[in-house]
Amino acid sequence: MRRLLTPKWLLGHVLVWAAIALFLVLGWWQAGRAAGGNTLSWAYTFEWPLFAVFVLVMWVREMRATLRGAPPPPRPEPKRREPVITRREANLDDGDPEYNRYLARLNEEEPHR
Repeated sequence: MRRLLTPKWLLGHVLVWAAIALFLVLGWWQAGRAAGGNTLSWAYTFEWPLFAVFVLVMWVREMRATLRGAPPPPRPEPKRREPVITRREANLDDGDPEYNRYLARLNEEEPHR
């Protein structure tokens, strides 16, 4: 919990709560304008409090991520090996002698593992 009490985090807390207060005041102001006959202000009356909720949710998410710690480093992907054509596969008779010769040539060129 002490991680959230550093100067950087304290400044963040102040800014988040100031933004939430500002968004709620703007929503209240738009509600007054909407009651006065400005129909467009009805949308803003609901939009500003939604912005406040969004800021609060994202801030809580950031705090929880910080308290959990850094995510583990990603695992390196395993190296993909090319399939090896074995001598037995190269000698299969599939009815295409040219393809069989091609497979036999690949088998001879491939270093045996």
